[in-house]
Amino acid sequence: MSWTSVYLDRSFGTMDTTAAPALHALSGFGMGISLIAAIGAQNAFVLRQGIRREHVLPIVLVCALSDAVLIALGIAGVGAIVERMPVALLIVRWAGAAFLFGYGLLATRRAFSPHRLATDTSGVRVALWPVILTTLAITWLNPHVYLDTVLLLGSVASGHGDGGRWWFGIGAVTASIAWFAALGYGARLLRGVFARPLAWRILDGFIAAVMITLGLQLLLSA
Repeated sequence: MSWTSVYLDRSFGTMDTTAAPALHALSGFGMGISLIAAIGAQNAFVLRQGIRREHVLPIVLVCALSDAVLIALGIAGVGAIVERMPVALLIVRWAGAAFLFGYGLLATRRAFSPHRLATDTSGVRVALWPVILTTLAITWLNPHVYLDTVLLLGSVASGHGDGGRWWFGIGAVTASIAWFAALGYGARLLRGVFARPLAWRILDGFIAAVMITLGLQLLLSA
């Protein structure tokens, strides 16, 4: 039995909500880290600043707090829609499955193609406020962040019941904090590793497997 079956029942809307809070949180952590740990503008920026050791704490806080707000909005918003419009659950399920498959296929393509992140450490140290504004821009102006947090995490969380979905959200927020802290402060140790295409190919391969598995689970629950 895969870890995804812990929180996805035969029916996406009728899963066992009596599971321990830790299981809901663990599911949210796994889902959250799978969505967050992908190559993109935000991670590239955090990694670069981490290697430069430049304003790492403010960047990590901005990214993590932004995710927390978006995840909370997604869980509260989707839950309210489902309560008033049961048909929305079916729509969200199919939309979520389509997005998961698309996300998984993109990660698969990245896993089979060489790529790396630009982590040049040269240049003059940048002031704090421009860095914060840049972090806010690459976070809130990225349409994928709304798909990942508000739509996808929110829809999956709704399958955990009224109580379990918030534990799921706590797990997802914890994943965001852990990832950005590890990326920002661990970047100096990973500079040589993530300069190699193979490291990102392995990571993207893992992400692809998780996303496609979740998509299949959603389709089987229809």
